[in-house]
Amino acid sequence: MILVSSCLAGNPVRYNGTACLDNTIQKLIAEKKAIAVCPELLGGFNTPREPAEILGGDGYDVLTGKAKVIERSGNDVTELYINGAVKALEIAQEMKVTHVVLKEYSPSCGSKEIYNGEFVGEKVAGVGVTTALLKKNGIQVISECELENLKDEI
Repeated sequence: MILVSSCLAGNPVRYNGTACLDNTIQKLIAEKKAIAVCPELLGGFNTPREPAEILGGDGYDVLTGKAKVIERSGNDVTELYINGAVKALEIAQEMKVTHVVLKEYSPSCGSKEIYNGEFVGEKVAGVGVTTALLKKNGIQVISECELENLKDEI
């Protein structure tokens, strides 16, 4: 079983109420090989919601208390991001997922790059909060950009 970001499955759950449909992921869900989750909705957010970025590091730093997740207005939403990550981990463990495909650049789901915390569209190397928690628990996380690499395993 593969866990995937809900937005990649075509669900309009991104901060701005849009989706990022990936046809391969949609096919995997239709074949019952994947399940979709949105860590941000699991954490208690609604759609649409204010954009948020990690300030002071990446998802690993958020988990250790060295960084925060801040909305554009300055509101600290760190706890909601951590809560969503914990719930996503619980689902991944319960479903015995083998791989996780998450939306790149997200403060929850980024697996290679995230935004730099200044709300200027600049990306930096780093992972989101959910990715960090999943990886800390031995679960392989990739972005939708790397989905092609999984084709032989699914």
